[in-house]
Amino acid sequence: MRFTSEQRLDDGVLERKFTLGEIPGILWTPGSASATAPTPLILLGHPPLGLNKMYPRLVARARNAAADGFAAATIELPGSGDRPRWPAAEQARADLRRAMQAGEPASDEIIDALILPLVDKAVPEWQAAIDALLSLPEIGGPVGYSGGVISIGVRLAVVEPRIAAAGLFAGSFVPRAMFEEARQVTIPLHVLLQWDDEGNDRQAALDLFDAFGSKEKSLHANMGGHTGVPQFAGEDAAGFFARHLK
Repeated sequence: MRFTSEQRLDDGVLERKFTLGEIPGILWTPGSASATAPTPLILLGHPPLGLNKMYPRLVARARNAAADGFAAATIELPGSGDRPRWPAAEQARADLRRAMQAGEPASDEIIDALILPLVDKAVPEWQAAIDALLSLPEIGGPVGYSGGVISIGVRLAVVEPRIAAAGLFAGSFVPRAMFEEARQVTIPLHVLLQWDDEGNDRQAALDLFDAFGSKEKSLHANMGGHTGVPQFAGEDAAGFFARHLK
């Protein structure tokens, strides 16, 4: 891990950009007034739209995490941002757009092509980021995963024992193969569902929640579309991580 820049935000949070091989990322740590070292870590998942585009939402989430005494970090997903183009992923996104513009449901083939290769590439990169982040003296774990592509969160919850709890957003397409992986998840889960999420299959989200093998799992459903998540939903998620990471 190589830090490439740092700045102190107005609330005292230290923001450091880094690279992990070819992978860009950002680490936020609490200001000295609220920090207690070593600090638990929350991984901030996000959709494959690029860190620059997602930055305003990511930094807001990181500031909230820091106010609760957590470090927060994120990395660029494969094929996104300034990373090398990924033709297969771009083709899958184009196929999805065509289906949605035609008013057709996304087929299993499109969903598999869109999500499964992304999960296979992204999860080992997240694990490498965990290795690097936990080697820093100011970060000591435990680790939580929050938001982003839900299938990435499911795979991480299965294969990465250092993740102690996950807050998942049921707002992305889920391949059928992920349901079997969901049955292997045992960590505490906090799942957010927007009831009227455009373009996503509500019943699939409910079926996925039912499939999770965790003894502690809660589903938080709110009225509204994909971007209509109420502010109190973030407060509920913060309470979940405070219970399980501290």
